[in-house]
Amino acid sequence: MNTINLSQYSCLFWDLDGTLTESGPGITNCVKYALESFGIHETDENKLKLFIGPTLLYSFTEFYGFDEAKARQAIAKYRERFSTIGLFENSVYEGIHETLKELKNRGFRMFVATGKPEIFMGRILDKFELTQYFEFAAGTDLEETRTHKDQVIRFVIDKIGLEEERKAGKILMIGDRKHDIEGARKNGMDCAGVLWGYGTKEELTEHKAKYIINTPSELLA
Repeated sequence: MNTINLSQYSCLFWDLDGTLTESGPGITNCVKYALESFGIHETDENKLKLFIGPTLLYSFTEFYGFDEAKARQAIAKYRERFSTIGLFENSVYEGIHETLKELKNRGFRMFVATGKPEIFMGRILDKFELTQYFEFAAGTDLEETRTHKDQVIRFVIDKIGLEEERKAGKILMIGDRKHDIEGARKNGMDCAGVLWGYGTKEELTEHKAKYIINTPSELLA
């Protein structure tokens, strides 16, 4: 695996769940809440953790075999709890604030590209005092014009006008799951997979992350 060297990049795109914040408790509690409305009493925490990273529509259909209509009903139940309780069952990973502050001081342009709906993303970034580090943040939208990670990444590129940086290989995606790697690859970008989140080294290696890092401070080396 390549040793990371940020000198070749000028822009850093960050995932939110499992990369900036440990969002697992809020997500899994809300998934359980949604499933229970269908009479499903899930006790396998590892299965619930599969929801961290992908979109909810993908997760309910892929992991529980829901058709689209049923999945959307489950999403509505999920958001019923998440909007008031779940989004703050969350914490910032150790070293993230210090790393972001130093990277910003070094002149990197930083952005958030997350699969979480923007309506919740902004509240989380504000609550945990992360907004200050980012030039722009984007997530999925409730209108579903962008529902996958590659679409969110593309939206940031187009919104900010980073096409030249993308073509020049100046943008690095930082995330903990295969969806971050695949989303970056579809946009012709490198991805650094992080091991402090919810993805495994095997997952990040299998999907060919350009770099794999163990702690946020490795980005400052």
